[in-house]
Amino acid sequence: MLPGMRGLLRSVRTPEFAGMVFHEVEARSALNKVPGGSMPFGWTVNPYRGCSHACAYCFARNSHTYLELDAGEDFNRQVVVKVNVAGVLRRELRSSRWRREHVAMGTNTDPYQRAEGRYRLMPGVIDALARSGTPFSVLTKGTLLARDLPLLAAASSEVSVGLGVSVALTDRALQASLEPGTPTPAARLDLVRRISDAGLSCGVMVAPVLPLLTDSEQALDALLAQVAAAGASGATVLALHLRRGTREWFLSWLAREHPGLVAPYQRLYSRGAYVDRRYREELGRRVAPLLRRHGLARSAAPRGLPGDDEGTWPRGSLPEARRSRSRDGEEVDGEQLSLL
Repeated sequence: MLPGMRGLLRSVRTPEFAGMVFHEVEARSALNKVPGGSMPFGWTVNPYRGCSHACAYCFARNSHTYLELDAGEDFNRQVVVKVNVAGVLRRELRSSRWRREHVAMGTNTDPYQRAEGRYRLMPGVIDALARSGTPFSVLTKGTLLARDLPLLAAASSEVSVGLGVSVALTDRALQASLEPGTPTPAARLDLVRRISDAGLSCGVMVAPVLPLLTDSEQALDALLAQVAAAGASGATVLALHLRRGTREWFLSWLAREHPGLVAPYQRLYSRGAYVDRRYREELGRRVAPLLRRHGLARSAAPRGLPGDDEGTWPRGSLPEARRSRSRDGEEVDGEQLSLL
């Protein structure tokens, strides 16, 4: 058994996923309580830990160290698969203490990363949430979500569903270096279009914006124009932040790919994970008219600045407050949510 990994059933290597190891585990719980109250959801479900998207900037990298794996290549290549997550979730949702609060997916590692093509965990998770009358949201870079569009459309007739897609940039060469395991930006924009065509709302996170690499007005304007053309219901812009574990991995990528930017980044992030406040204020001034120009601005003014944890959820990516019914016929209140 690997140190720090409870419930391990087996570790799997397969030719279809060269270089990857899937650690299949039996999870004791599925619902995770979000501490602090700063997010517009109180609970998350994460079918996977680690992510083959291999994004150099992924903020979840340090969580792999809790399993005594590293935040770099281990995070990219050793993925923990909670093979029983749907069954455990059904049990937890049947509890008399469950208040049918918003459950978010994709806030840590992507539920539609490549492993989902093999393990197909999300259909069971979606079904469990819909049957219990629980509103939920999914944020992804993974075009595998298209497989589940009929299921998501059916779920949306029973509970409130929010969908979000993350698209950071359109430069194909930079994307291939920065987030090598992700579908192309064009494929993700097509996913937004397919979600919209299915009658569902979809917000887009332009995240993360990389200082001095993807933050020009021209680049942001071009990307937001494509986001709007794809039918997104809204968009928000989030500047890169560098938490422990992520910071070291990202700066090593920067030193390899763009060595001249290492010193400017060290100045911009000298105070911690968040980029300098003056940079965020300037980015906010640059972005606001672009969002309005393309019809992607939120109806409510956001709290915080681009790069804060707050103020980052675009219109359409969160469940709307409404009354709904669980599949046993019981009428329940949708969570009272407001866009940050």
